[in-house]
Amino acid sequence: MEGFTLRTYGRRELAQRYLPDVSPEWASVVMKKWIMAYPGLSERLQSMGASPTARMWTPAQVAEIVKALGEP
Repeated sequence: MEGFTLRTYGRRELAQRYLPDVSPEWASVVMKKWIMAYPGLSERLQSMGASPTARMWTPAQVAEIVKALGEP
């Protein structure tokens, strides 16, 4: 896998970085479950403007996800 760059990612695009061997749809479902399960992560993302219907993660939101889940 090429090096990870902190930038804006589509939700499915970032999920595929974490789960490259599954469909984009399934990767997105799994990643959402990880975010919900990690203590406080969902709340931090919401406080940064994330919404359940948004299709993109900002660089700041990606940084929070990587801080919690590790680099993909």
